[in-house]
Amino acid sequence: MSTNYIDIESISSGSEDIVKQDLKFKTGKFVWRIKFTAPLNPSTVNNTNLFVTNSEGSLLSTSIHYDPAKNVIEIEPLAPYAKDSTYILNVTQRVQSKGGQKLKSDIQIRFKV
Repeated sequence: MSTNYIDIESISSGSEDIVKQDLKFKTGKFVWRIKFTAPLNPSTVNNTNLFVTNSEGSLLSTSIHYDPAKNVIEIEPLAPYAKDSTYILNVTQRVQSKGGQKLKSDIQIRFKV
C-alpha cells in the first residue's frame, strides 16, 4: 500500500530536486508547506503570487499563512480537493525575499489527489 496520497504529475523544469513529498495521513484538505532559505517580504506572500488552480485554470480559494520564524509559507484550500482531480500549485517569481531577491523562475507543481 502506498504511503503517498497525492500523485505529483509534473514539476517545472529545473525545480525537480527541490520538491519533496512527506505526507503522514490522507486528507483532501492537506496544506502545502513551502520552505524558503531567506526571510521573505511579507507583502509579496499573497493569493496573487501563490495560488492553486484546477486543470482548467480556475483559481481555488485558499488561505495563505507565512511563518517568518521558520521562513515557511502554508497554502491551505478552503474546501477539500476533489478525489481524482488534477490541480496546479503555482509559486511565482513575484514572491521576494526581504532583500528583493526572486526565484529564478516560476514553479508549477501539477498534482492529483
